[in-house]
Amino acid sequence: MNKPTVVSGIRPTGYLHLGNYFGAVRNFIKMQEDFNCFFFIADIHSLTTHPTPENLQAGVKQVLAEYLACGIDPEKATIFIQSDVPEVSELYAFLNMNAYLGELERTTSFKEKARKQPENVNAGLLTYPVLMAADIIIHKAHFVPVGKDQEQNLEMARKFAGRFNRMYNCELFPIPRPFTFDGKDMIKVPGLDGSGKMGKSEGNAINLYEDPKSIRKKVMRAVTDTGPTEPDSPKSEAVENLFTLMKIVSKPDVVEHFERLYNSCEIRYGDLKKQLAEDIISYTEPIRDRIIEILKDETYLAKVARQGSERARESALQTLNEVKQLIGFKSLF
Repeated sequence: MNKPTVVSGIRPTGYLHLGNYFGAVRNFIKMQEDFNCFFFIADIHSLTTHPTPENLQAGVKQVLAEYLACGIDPEKATIFIQSDVPEVSELYAFLNMNAYLGELERTTSFKEKARKQPENVNAGLLTYPVLMAADIIIHKAHFVPVGKDQEQNLEMARKFAGRFNRMYNCELFPIPRPFTFDGKDMIKVPGLDGSGKMGKSEGNAINLYEDPKSIRKKVMRAVTDTGPTEPDSPKSEAVENLFTLMKIVSKPDVVEHFERLYNSCEIRYGDLKKQLAEDIISYTEPIRDRIIEILKDETYLAKVARQGSERARESALQTLNEVKQLIGFKSLF
């Protein structure tokens, strides 16, 4: 029996952080055992923000190394760079012919981006959901792991897949479903700013590639409050966030020690932050060392990228040929 297919991508616009790692990447490592996984680096998507060629290349290389360092196995999963699979862009062009202005303008992601960068409201932003749909359905994905911010774009992919099937009276594309991780496996990692979750755009993240000096500096600047005034008083959101981080990276007895100090009104947040910083460093250091090691091995990175693109293109070309036949593109000579 064939394994169900999963597709997921990440833009090469920064580093993977603890939130990415605990929220998705650890689960990708498990998924590669039971699913036919395609994990791609979405460098075409990143062009909507106009990165320099140097930044784009460095970002692609960094994310590829980080995926590998975290434990994604290129022998078990297909890891590839989006632009290495031109069939995706061709399917994107076909899908654009049946994507309508009104529905694209109504997407939350487009409206938010247009508001944040009014000087750069480009066509790529408008048709972002179409390219995302092409990424997904070209491999006939059954499942897509998505966060809350991408749920609407997945709905658009479902819409485009269903629309194509209806227009050409076929069942070429499965209708992809969101993949929801088990609640026990999903950890919401809070940021250091006192509210919300850890994220690149919020500037409140600890990156897996972060050096110890930078980690200490960030953690020591984390938001807290004036401290408890009564025994066993509830924690503010900012302080609760620090304890949540500690529960993720520290030993249970360390967490218990600081819980006891908090509940007895004896806690010193400076001491808690120092301990938390050292525990984060201990947790991320093996991954960081592995990232550095892989980044030095240009031959290995090139081999993984080449192998991934070959597998991805084989899958994509098969689908694209079926699409062309259905649309009516047939060689006359």
